[in-house]
Amino acid sequence: MSRKYVVEVEGVPASPSPISNAVVVGNTCWISGQLSVGPEGYVEGTAREEAETAFAHVFRIAEAAGFERTDIVYVDIAFSDLADVGAVNELYASLFEAGRRPARTIYQAARLPFGGKIKVQAIAAKE
Repeated sequence: MSRKYVVEVEGVPASPSPISNAVVVGNTCWISGQLSVGPEGYVEGTAREEAETAFAHVFRIAEAAGFERTDIVYVDIAFSDLADVGAVNELYASLFEAGRRPARTIYQAARLPFGGKIKVQAIAAKE
């Protein structure tokens, strides 16, 4: 039987929604959507800057759950404007090694929480 547990991470701002930072089931970690949020709330920036903050939260949560960046197998990125994809693609290419990049979905959302530009969620898995 596989083990299931919730991951809550110190240093990642708490969501105003009733969610967990992540849930681990067996060898898979499901990381909730992350925004550009700091201790004082939403941190506005360019799409790339907001993505940097969101990815930093994703990586911190994965690590707290016992996973590494290289264990991330899927990334889902919601944009408030798909015109920002190019800038975020540059960041994405620098965050994940060529030949080991996760599968990914991108889409434009009608509206993101706090009026944000980017929301990132991910799945990490170990063999």
